[in-house]
Amino acid sequence: MTDYTALTAAAAHAVGPLNSTSEAVWLDRVRRLAVELAFTARQVQQDVEQLDATRPFAAYLEKVEIEESSHRGLLTLLPSSGVRETIRTEQETTLRGRDMIARARELEGRWVLVYRYNEPMAGSKTHNVRMVARLMDLGEGTLPQEVARQVLIGDAGGNEQRARQAWEAAGLPLTGPVPAPDFDRARRKLRGEDL
Repeated sequence: MTDYTALTAAAAHAVGPLNSTSEAVWLDRVRRLAVELAFTARQVQQDVEQLDATRPFAAYLEKVEIEESSHRGLLTLLPSSGVRETIRTEQETTLRGRDMIARARELEGRWVLVYRYNEPMAGSKTHNVRMVARLMDLGEGTLPQEVARQVLIGDAGGNEQRARQAWEAAGLPLTGPVPAPDFDRARRKLRGEDL
């Protein structure tokens, strides 16, 4: 059984003191807000679980368009492999879709770390659509040192020694920003993908 004490306390704090309202009205406001907070907490948990299941990769975000048939954002990406790919957002008619499309438009023409997941296509058990869960600005083509290290450790299945060996073999810098194209090549080599 879930303990909702903390959510109820947060809701009571947000509603404020009882003052001139009746206790019944105040309690109803607290209850409704606590329920909304509980739903928000569940959504946050689902979003974090989705992010944990993503495969992040660095790419240059060339353009953002809206697909007429689905009303989804279409992001055209250029990874360091040079092979363009398209990834989708949720529908622009949803709050999450609108937010992601706006974020992507802010990042057009920049290197981004793309957190992607696969979503089953409607009406198909075998085909998936590549979806974006999060975009992180990498600037003009570099990754922060700590981000690069964490992503490489993830690619190595959590094996820090293997990630360190891949880092050294690729000649990645020991301090400062990491060039995104060099980092992407190191990742693909670590994962055994063709270069």
